[in-house]
Amino acid sequence: MSMNDTLTADMKTAMKAKDKVALGTIRALKTAIKNAAIQDGNADTVLDDAAIMSITRKQIKQRVDSVEQYLSAGREELAEVERLEIAVLEKYLPTALSADEIAAIVSAVVAETGASSRADMGKVMPLVQQRTEGRADGKTLSQAVMQALS
Repeated sequence: MSMNDTLTADMKTAMKAKDKVALGTIRALKTAIKNAAIQDGNADTVLDDAAIMSITRKQIKQRVDSVEQYLSAGREELAEVERLEIAVLEKYLPTALSADEIAAIVSAVVAETGASSRADMGKVMPLVQQRTEGRADGKTLSQAVMQALS
């Protein structure tokens, strides 16, 4: 079952359960997917699962930024709604890698490429991103690579 099909099925389930948070979050995600398809040239374009995961990550990042802004403004109730939406979105991503798993991948790539300083980060990052297959965000990977190369 593709992610598009899963989202549609989950949206129907949220409607039946009258789960407003899940329904609104899934609708927002489907809208973002549709907008990306339109940018690719045609509203009828069906995006692959990798593209949908990328869009989902962007949606999560937007909500994390919103949580920070709401907390700095003293709006805990709005931050909590964003956290609930993040939880809904996270179930559409593969399980995240642990810090130890990321460190092992980074160490292996550093050894393979012969990287020795931060100047070699450009050689290491693409391989690390490819091997983690979207199971870790870019910021976490970048920090792990910088730590390994320093």
